[in-house]
Amino acid sequence: MKISIPKAVQIFLPFALGYFLSYLYRVINAVLAPDLATDLGVDPSELGLLTSAYFISFASFQLPLGVLLDRFGPRVVETLLLLVAAGGAFVFAQADALAGLVIGRAMIGFGVSACLMAAFKAFVIWFPERQLPQINGFQMAAGGLGALAATAPVEFALRFTDWRGVFVILGGLTLLVAAAIFFIVPQRRNNTHDLRLTDQLRGIGSILGSMTFWRIAPWATVSQAAFLSIHGLWSGPWLRDVAGLDRGAVAGTLLLVAGAMVGGFITLGSLAKYLSHRGFSTMTVAVAGMTAFSVVLALIVLQCSIWPALLWIFFGFFGTASILPYAALSQSFPLHLSGRVFLAAFAAQWGMGAIIGRWPTTAAGGYDPLGYRAAFGIMLIILAAAMVWFFAATRLGAEKRRSG
Repeated sequence: MKISIPKAVQIFLPFALGYFLSYLYRVINAVLAPDLATDLGVDPSELGLLTSAYFISFASFQLPLGVLLDRFGPRVVETLLLLVAAGGAFVFAQADALAGLVIGRAMIGFGVSACLMAAFKAFVIWFPERQLPQINGFQMAAGGLGALAATAPVEFALRFTDWRGVFVILGGLTLLVAAAIFFIVPQRRNNTHDLRLTDQLRGIGSILGSMTFWRIAPWATVSQAAFLSIHGLWSGPWLRDVAGLDRGAVAGTLLLVAGAMVGGFITLGSLAKYLSHRGFSTMTVAVAGMTAFSVVLALIVLQCSIWPALLWIFFGFFGTASILPYAALSQSFPLHLSGRVFLAAFAAQWGMGAIIGRWPTTAAGGYDPLGYRAAFGIMLIILAAAMVWFFAATRLGAEKRRSG
C-alpha cells in the first residue's frame, strides 16, 4: 500500500496539531503558576492538585479508549474528545475558585487523552508498516513543539492578555483542530477485529503476571512520572525561587528545555534504532538515558548553582529516555501502558506540591528552596529504588537462566 504525499499530509497534520495542543495543555502551568497562585490564592499543594487533575483524568480513560478507537475509529473519537477539551479550557478560563480550575483541567485531560493513541491508530490504518516508525516519530516531535509553545510564546501572549485570555484562545484553537480532524481527515473503515473490554482486562492480567514487565516498568514509570510532573509544573517555580531568574528568563529557559526535549526524542530514538541493527537492545539506550536523567535530577536536588539553564536542558534531553522502555515492552505486550504513567505523574505532581507547601513562603512571595530540595529529593529516592530493583531483578533473571 502506497500513500501519496498530499494524502499523508491530510492525515498526519490534523492529528499532529491535536498532539501539539495536548502537550501545550500539559506543561503550560509551569509558566502560568505564578499568575494562578497570585490571582486565586492557591497554595503549592492546591497548585499541584489542579495541575495534576490533567493526569488523573487522562489516565482514567486509557482502558476504554482502546475499545472506542477500535469500534468507532480515531477520527470520530478524537473529534468528540477534543470538544470536551475545548469546553474544559473555557471552564478553566472562567473559574474563580479552585474547584472550577480542577474541573476545567480534568476536562482538558480527558479531552486530549486520545491525541497520541488516536493518531497511532490512524497511522496504522493508512500508512504502510515500514513508514510507521518515521511517522510516529514526527508525531512525538509535534508534542515537543507544543511544549515549546507553552514557554516563551505563552509568556509573550501574557503581555497582551491574562491567563484567562490564554485559555480562551486555546479553547478556540482546540475547536478548530477538532473541526480539522473531522472534516479534513478522510474516513476509512478499520479492518481490525473489535476489541472488547474483557479482552483488554485479560491482557492486563497476562502483563501483571510477567516478570519482564515488573523488572522494567517500575523504573520507567517513576522516571517518566518524575519528568512529567517536574517539567509540567515545578520547573518554572524552581527557576524563579532557586535559580533567581526573572519571569522572562524563566520562560526563555523553559523554551530551551522544551527544545532539548524535542532533540531527546529524535536523538535517543534514532540512536536506539541505529544500535538495534548492531545487536544492542532498545533497553540499552533506555538504561543509559534514564541513569543520566537520575544524575541530572540529583544535581537539581543539590541545587547546583553553576549554569542552571544547562542543567535543565540536560533534564529535558535525558527525560525523554523514559519512553524507550515502553517501545521495548510493546514488542512483548500489545497493551498500551500510558495509563499507569499518568496515574504516577498525578501522584508525583500533587505530592511534591504538598511537600513544598510545608515550608513558609519567602519574603519575595516564592516557595522556600528547602521545599524543592525535599520534594525533588523524595522523588529521587523513589527513582533510585526503582533503578536498584531493575538491576537486581536483571541479575537474578540472568542467574536463573544460567542455572536452568
